Amino acid sequence: MRALLISAAPSAQSLTDDLTRTASAALRGQEHAVDVLNLNDLQWDAVVRPTDYGIAEFDRPVGDHAVDARCEGTIDSLVGQHQRFVERADLIVLIFPLWWAGMPAVMKGWFDRVFTQGFAYGLHDAAGNSRKYGDGAFAGKRGLVITTTGDRESAFGERGLNGNIHDLLFPITHGILWYTGIAPLESLAILGVDTPTWPGIEDARDQVRRRLASLDTEDPIPYRRMLEDYDSDRQLREQHATGRTDLAIHLQSDRAS
Repeated sequence: MRALLISAAPSAQSLTDDLTRTASAALRGQEHAVDVLNLNDLQWDAVVRPTDYGIAEFDRPVGDHAVDARCEGTIDSLVGQHQRFVERADLIVLIFPLWWAGMPAVMKGWFDRVFTQGFAYGLHDAAGNSRKYGDGAFAGKRGLVITTTGDRESAFGERGLNGNIHDLLFPITHGILWYTGIAPLESLAILGVDTPTWPGIEDARDQVRRRLASLDTEDPIPYRRMLEDYDSDRQLREQHATGRTDLAIHLQSDRAS
């Protein structure tokens, strides 16, 4: 298996950087090939610019320029290089601190620039159906989120003040990974790192190692497929999760509580 680790570590002294190195070593120890993209080390520019597509300015929708650039071979060389990293990966691991209930801007900007129309989305099957939510461009790949956050574990539970951690990560696991066909595995959220009861760095490293030890045998998060479980208006069919509106309705089975 070839893994691609994408890290939004804010500095070389950060917990995220340490866990990125831990994850890389653990995967290599399992004899997997590993590519690591440490976005801050790379000084990644998070902003989509016309030069990404070999043009001087945007005069049409950005997605149209992206499709043209892919067809004409004018996409920015660095963006194209990172797209090739994605293409050859079997597993994509996102490692980041949870900032303002989401990923840091540098990682969001990586997706904005690399997951372009015509590459990651905007594709159709032979019948003309949009290929997304399970049948996307990257069907067959797996994804994993590893994140850290400061507040106590209870604050991220079903009734926690910050919101359920699964719901906070839903825009990433469902809206980015599953949307493009990547089957997301259950996320690892290391919580409470800014509290007096945090066990410390060795415990965090052990959690990462244990989480990566079962990748070959586990089933992904059982998200529903668009063409099978949703109607033509992309509403969940009435026979599923009747009367409910929480995010867990998009799972084929209820989330264990």
